[in-house]
Amino acid sequence: MEQMTQITLEQAEDLVLAHTKVITDTEEIPLLQTSGRLLAEDMAAAFDNPSFDRSPIDGYACKAADVADASREDPARLKVTREIDAGQYSTEEIQKGQAVRIMTGAAIPPGCDCCIRQEDTDYGEEEVCIYRPEKAWGNYCFRGEDFKTGDVLLKKGTLLNFVEAGVLAGMGRTTVPVYRLPRAAVFTTGDEVILPGEPLPPGKIYNSNQTLLAARLLSLGVQLAYVSSIPDEPPAMAQALREAAPNVDVIFTTGAVSVGKKDIMHEALSLIQAERVFWRVLVKPGMPTLFSTYQGIPILSLSGNPFGVAVMAELLARPIIQKMKQDDSLKLVRVQGTMHDSFEKPSKGRRFVRAYWDQAQGVFCLPSGLHSNGILSSMAGCNCLIDIKAGSPALQPGDAAEAILL
Repeated sequence: MEQMTQITLEQAEDLVLAHTKVITDTEEIPLLQTSGRLLAEDMAAAFDNPSFDRSPIDGYACKAADVADASREDPARLKVTREIDAGQYSTEEIQKGQAVRIMTGAAIPPGCDCCIRQEDTDYGEEEVCIYRPEKAWGNYCFRGEDFKTGDVLLKKGTLLNFVEAGVLAGMGRTTVPVYRLPRAAVFTTGDEVILPGEPLPPGKIYNSNQTLLAARLLSLGVQLAYVSSIPDEPPAMAQALREAAPNVDVIFTTGAVSVGKKDIMHEALSLIQAERVFWRVLVKPGMPTLFSTYQGIPILSLSGNPFGVAVMAELLARPIIQKMKQDDSLKLVRVQGTMHDSFEKPSKGRRFVRAYWDQAQGVFCLPSGLHSNGILSSMAGCNCLIDIKAGSPALQPGDAAEAILL
């Protein structure tokens, strides 16, 4: 395949998705670990829930016919045969003129067709006075009210959260079949960067790209199989890619994708005979983005500028993960609003700008500080990327704008 260059963002997204496979492998995991995972099978009930008729109130279970004419002036008087608390069960049938003391959630015994609120009685223990009538099946919860045997409660592909976990627990599940998570490698380049925690010598900076990208992938539900800093040497990067590919679903790299002496990604990919799909996307930041495949594994190589990494992590890495996981909650969401602040630079080419979307006011607020591609600190607190079309003039307060939510 001939490598494409200078392509649009939409073309780039189409290409990365065309080379991305949906993960169909499944695994069985403990119920309490299912939050954020996708269900791999329909979940059908194996029993009625509840498996008995039960009382929704504290009071007395009896026959509606025995209290049909009850009033405070002329109460119905019933013999209390026993008390049934939640968790208890009795098969002894209630006869005419009898009642049982019953608690919320307790099984209603045979022969009863209603329950009376204790507030409508004298709280009698051996004999109870009922002060008001109740219709047949009043205050009565039937067996299978929540779900019945064979009911499909959760469909395959459902995104599981705390409510779904509760439903599964109610079905008696202790483990759940889910799709496995994507496994990824993150390799960063740059002899000028060192890991946080190490002494910072002159000429060096801390490697924010590695943490930024790895943290974003974790938040998208990715398992990180490799997170490493690779020397600016093509053979070293080639070896890292070669070793990682059999064990991951996708590889991300940052830096070394332009045309400088230390931009080693091109040679490293050539050394392993990777297929180069495209290089350079018509967007700022992140223009030198390079995309390749190796042994069927997509390799997305981002620029070394921190803001460029943050932007392309949303615009290209996130769609890759969304497709792999079949998780629609990860799809990019666009919003329209107006500018609260001005962005003074005209945009000859398409540009993405960090901002805060104030949904209540419908406005985009720009952070203070520099908007340079090498600056990350001013992105703290931002929740969107304003998408500025190529050929746009400077943006002024009140101008219409569109953004992608982070």
